[in-house]
Amino acid sequence: MSEAVLNEREATKTHIVHLLDEIKIAYQNIQRERKEIVANFRPSNEEFSLLEEIELLTVTLRGYANQIQAQGWIINETQAMEQLREIRVFRIPVIVQFYFGSNGKYEQIKGYIRMLDYLRLLMLEYLQYEQVN
Repeated sequence: MSEAVLNEREATKTHIVHLLDEIKIAYQNIQRERKEIVANFRPSNEEFSLLEEIELLTVTLRGYANQIQAQGWIINETQAMEQLREIRVFRIPVIVQFYFGSNGKYEQIKGYIRMLDYLRLLMLEYLQYEQVN
């Protein structure tokens, strides 16, 4: 890899680590809204509830980000890239319904969802540096 690409890759890793820290804080800050969602949103006919979908995204994305933070790479990188490409946060029906259907409410959780999606995109970019160069 050229020095410029290495610098870009390292900058992307720095962004991932910074965003991971922000996500950890944001996760603590959404607890009140999570309780409101449990009380106000009935489970849909989807396989997973809204909060379960958010938890699945959180565990998957933070897991990959923690690997990048700790070692600079991800175990089973090809499989991870495929999974990151397949995850389309705003194509998950229960998330779309919540995000666009709760006008002006639950802004912290909406922000958290956006942060997770941005983390996904940053990790894809980070992993693609290796394949391109």
